Amino acid sequence: MASDSTFDVVSKVDSQEVSNAMNQAQKEIVQRYDFKGIGAEIDFSGEKILMKANSEERVKAVLDVFQSKLVRRNISLKSLEAGEPYASGKEYRIEAEIVEGIAQDVAKKINKLIRDEAPKGVKSTIQGDELRVSSKSRDDLQATMTLLRGFDEADLQFVNFR
Repeated sequence: MASDSTFDVVSKVDSQEVSNAMNQAQKEIVQRYDFKGIGAEIDFSGEKILMKANSEERVKAVLDVFQSKLVRRNISLKSLEAGEPYASGKEYRIEAEIVEGIAQDVAKKINKLIRDEAPKGVKSTIQGDELRVSSKSRDDLQATMTLLRGFDEADLQFVNFR
């Protein structure tokens, strides 16, 4: 009797690449002429990424620079959760964070999508912040991976394909 084939659906981000993108963004902000004298900064503050500037447009430009550095390092912007600009004294700030793991509500949506649209023999179970997908047919699992690549609410990777 053949055993089930499985793979795991995860949402992970390479923290070293995020750090590299942050350093590149800091260097560009220091060097660019349009950021001179406006107090533009980007820094880690604990778990959050804090962007500052003296106007709402400039702080959005800082966020745009950081996003472009993330994209260049193959980090999906679905993993970046940025808030809205808010005033803090004389400056504007944006707090952002890198999201890892699949949230429970998103995992339930993925589970429902697999149940409704994947081939019949495919089963999925939620295990913490990841999903295990199993089936007797490896072809069905490949079809399920193709289906999940179109899922746009989270940055998904597929690991442990056995």
